[in-house]
Amino acid sequence: MTLYRYRAIDGSGNSIEGEIDHVDQAAVIQRLCDLGYVPVHAEEAAASKPRKRGLHYQLPGRVGLSLGELSLLTRELATLVQAGLPIDRSLETVVRLTQRKAVRKTLESVLDDVRGGASFSAALAARADVFPKYYASLIKAGEIGGALDSVLPQLADFVDKSKTARDSIKSALVYPTILVIMSALAVVVLLAVVVPEFESLFRDAGAALPLATRILLRVGEMAERYGWIVGLCLGAGTAVLFHQLNKPGPRRRWDALILGTPMAGELVRKAEAARFGRTVGTLLRNGVTLLHALRIVRDTHGNRVVQDAIERVASELKQGKGLAGPLQAENVFPPLVIQLIRVGEESGRIDELLIRVADIFERDVQRTAERFIAILVPALTIGLGVLIAAIIASVLVAILSINSLAF
Repeated sequence: MTLYRYRAIDGSGNSIEGEIDHVDQAAVIQRLCDLGYVPVHAEEAAASKPRKRGLHYQLPGRVGLSLGELSLLTRELATLVQAGLPIDRSLETVVRLTQRKAVRKTLESVLDDVRGGASFSAALAARADVFPKYYASLIKAGEIGGALDSVLPQLADFVDKSKTARDSIKSALVYPTILVIMSALAVVVLLAVVVPEFESLFRDAGAALPLATRILLRVGEMAERYGWIVGLCLGAGTAVLFHQLNKPGPRRRWDALILGTPMAGELVRKAEAARFGRTVGTLLRNGVTLLHALRIVRDTHGNRVVQDAIERVASELKQGKGLAGPLQAENVFPPLVIQLIRVGEESGRIDELLIRVADIFERDVQRTAERFIAILVPALTIGLGVLIAAIIASVLVAILSINSLAF
C-alpha cells in the first residue's frame, strides 16, 4: 500500500484535501468517486511534499504561468469539466486551489469575465501575457464544437510534451554548467591564493622564479588589476548584444546565423519543426482552419527566420498553393517534414501526419541534445583539466626550484 495525497470536490462544491492508503493512483481516484467526491489531483505523498520556499521562490510581480503550472491548471480544469461541472464552477474551484497570488488574481479576473457573459476563450485571449495564443484558440475550438471536455485533456498533453522536451535539454546542461563553474573557481583560487605565496618565498630566497610561474603570476596580477575592467566590458557588451537582439533586423540576422551553423542549426531546425508539427496538428485536430493555425503557430516560434517563412507560407496558402510546396521553398525545416506534410495533404490526414512529425523530431531533438552533451562533457573535462594541470605544473616547477636552492 502507498500513501497518496489528494484534492477533490465534495457534493457542496467545497475543496477538500487529505491522504489515503491504496495500491495505486487509479484505485485512489475510484475510491474518491465511490465516496461521492470529484477527484482533482492525486499523487504519492512523497512526491507531493511542498518545496522549500528558498528553492522555489516566485517574484511577487510575475504573473506569467510556467509550463508546469499551465499543465496542472489545465489538468484540473479537464477533470472538473469532464465530471460535469460548468466552466464557471470549474474555474471557481481552480481559483481556490491555486496557491500563487498573482496567478489566482488573474484566474479570478477570468472568472469575472466568464460570469459577466464572455466566453472562456475570449477571457483567456484578453490575457495574452499570461496564456499563450494557441491555448485560447484551442479552447475556442472546443467551445465551438461543444467538446471542451475532450479538448482540455489534449491541451494538457500538449503542454506536458512541450515541458518534457524543454526539461530534457535543461537537465542535460546541468552537469556541464556545474563543471565549468567549479573549474573556474578552482582556477581563481590557484591564481589568487596559492601561486602568489611562491613569489614572496622566492624573493626571500634571493632567487628568480621559474618562467612558467612568472607568467602565471603576471596573469594573476593582470586579472587582479584589470579584472573589473574586463568584467565591466563583458557586462556592457552583453547588455548591448541583448539590446540589439530585441530589434527585428539584428535579431533576424542572428537567427539566420544560428540556422546556418552546422550542428546548432540542425538542432534548431528540428526543434522548430517539432513545435510546428505539434501546434498546427493539434489545432487542426480540434477544428481550427489551417490558415488560422499558421497565424497562431507563427507566434510560438522563437526564430525570426522561421516566423517570416511561416508568414510567407500563410500568404501563399491564401492563394491556394497548399502547404508542402511553399514550405519546401522556404527551406527552414528538414526534408522529412515536407514529405510527411505532402503525404498528409494527398491523403486528407494532414493533422495526423503533423503530429507524427512532432513525435519524430521531439525524439530526434532529445537524442541530438544527448549526443551533443555526451561530446561536450568530455571536451570540457579535458580542456579544463589541461588548464588546471598547467597551473599546478607551474607550481610544482617552483617547488622543485626551491628544493634545488637548498642544495
